[in-house]
Amino acid sequence: MTLQVQYNLDHDAARLDVIGDIHGCALTLERLLIKLGYSKRRGVYSHPSRKIVFVGDIVDRGPRIRQALALVREMVEAGTAYLILGNHEVHAYCYCTAHPSAPGNYLRPHTPRNTAIVAETLEQFANYNDEWSDYLRWMARLPLYLANEQMRVVHACWDAAIIEGRGSDTVSPSQWVAMADPGSDDAQAIKRLTSGIDLPLPNNTSMLSADGYRRTRFRARFWPPVPEHYNDLAFQPDPLPPEIGSLPLDPKLLERLVVYDSAEPPLFLGHYWLSGTPEPVASNIACLDYGAVRFGRLAAYRHDGKQTVNPDNYVWVYVDP
Repeated sequence: MTLQVQYNLDHDAARLDVIGDIHGCALTLERLLIKLGYSKRRGVYSHPSRKIVFVGDIVDRGPRIRQALALVREMVEAGTAYLILGNHEVHAYCYCTAHPSAPGNYLRPHTPRNTAIVAETLEQFANYNDEWSDYLRWMARLPLYLANEQMRVVHACWDAAIIEGRGSDTVSPSQWVAMADPGSDDAQAIKRLTSGIDLPLPNNTSMLSADGYRRTRFRARFWPPVPEHYNDLAFQPDPLPPEIGSLPLDPKLLERLVVYDSAEPPLFLGHYWLSGTPEPVASNIACLDYGAVRFGRLAAYRHDGKQTVNPDNYVWVYVDP
């Protein structure tokens, strides 16, 4: 049975353009908007009949994070775009927000790795502390997902049980505080929606990712067909080592998965750092993160309101290195 979700996307899906992870690539974003037919009116990009949906991850890594945030926020506040939280907005907010009942601590600890993730953002806002504080307050009120009868948008994973159980598309102040405890129900739910399904590698093994981190877990897909081997389940930029990918799946892992059925409305994601020519990952699922900040593509999907994701509806621009 399909769970009912709150409809918070009040625009005809056939007139929406979904844009993937930006990560501070502001100039590339402007080129993509122009290619999509948007132009500046009174200083804000807009279209005569269409609106943008940004899938999150505006901050971190790229060269013009401050400019990208300004452009996106201006569009959202002018009513020409929507924006949902990505895992990088969640991380930035938690990293920069003091724990209200644990003096000297933050909602996310300032470990070397956590600091490295947000380093470019903090550096580019170093002389704009008040402005950054205002952005943090704004980000805290952004929704985790958007939906209407014709489409759904979430940064990493549509988990219907979590969404149905939340009762609200936004993160409450108490839920932000709960992020300080990664094992709490609220933290696990927000992580699932913004970071996806993260599963352990078998036999206590690890792998070195392209970004230089030693990882003991991998990102998993959440749509049919039912996987049999680890390679069938992995959905991330770095392939699993051959000796791991060919192993039969532990049946216990299958119990931890959610499945987005092909009969559900079209779903649009970011997060997964795909490469090559943009194309659907399933008949009704489009991932729009094509590694713009790593000189890949900044991709968009021009929704036509139909159930099936059409490869011809992708629009992208290459990032000029």
